[in-house]
Amino acid sequence: MTLLVASDLDRTLIYSAAALALGTPDAEAPRLLCVEVYESRPLSYMTETAAGLLAGLARTAAFVPTTTRTRAQYGRIRLPGPVPEFAICANGGELLVRGESDAGWRRGVERTLAAECAPLDEVRAHLVRTADPAWLLKERTAEDLFAYLVVDRPLLPGGWVEELTEWARARRWSVSLQGRKLYAVPEPLTKSAAVAEVARRTGASEVLAAGDSLLDADLLLAADRGWRPGHGELADAGWTAPHVTALETRGVLAGEEILRAFAGAA
Repeated sequence: MTLLVASDLDRTLIYSAAALALGTPDAEAPRLLCVEVYESRPLSYMTETAAGLLAGLARTAAFVPTTTRTRAQYGRIRLPGPVPEFAICANGGELLVRGESDAGWRRGVERTLAAECAPLDEVRAHLVRTADPAWLLKERTAEDLFAYLVVDRPLLPGGWVEELTEWARARRWSVSLQGRKLYAVPEPLTKSAAVAEVARRTGASEVLAAGDSLLDADLLLAADRGWRPGHGELADAGWTAPHVTALETRGVLAGEEILRAFAGAA
């Protein structure tokens, strides 16, 4: 029997400096391990205890990082333990096998999106046209699959995200606001589809999952058991499911609690 553990990374297992202290006073902050450096600056962390748990888990189960990051952004991360054989990037658009992109998987994704969704150029143009330079900091596309904005979140006007969500839904796209990033992602581009393919290849008999955002909901629903932290879009919406444990813990300690749950199941 093979256990597959598919987990979101940012604000689920690893945390930026801005996200570290959600609900944790400085005096109670745990010791941290830096797991990502960008332009010579430490960028992402997990607790030392979480690092030990992940290293142990990766030796007893098939651990699959499952992220909305691009391949380049994922490549900056150095997780403890053995390098995962499989990793999922671009919200399921890229399936990495021993670090290399699976070209066949990518071609299948492109065919599905072309047949079922409005094109990326149309959605990107709408994002840029409707965004206000007063709060728009950056606009980007990821792997030629989806678009995202970096925004000054306190300045976002009320109702703008809801209006964008309705516009996108009519074109089979979804919208997710995570910290300072607002994502517009084609609805068929899902983490769960890529995880199902990894489960097929590994012969996994059980799938565990964790995530914090609306883009993780399909992953959690498709898993046999799931966990979400006490922060993030899913927590803010009060989202859960019968087989999903809604933790109260927030911040970097939530990542530690999730890994304890994974380790216990393994």
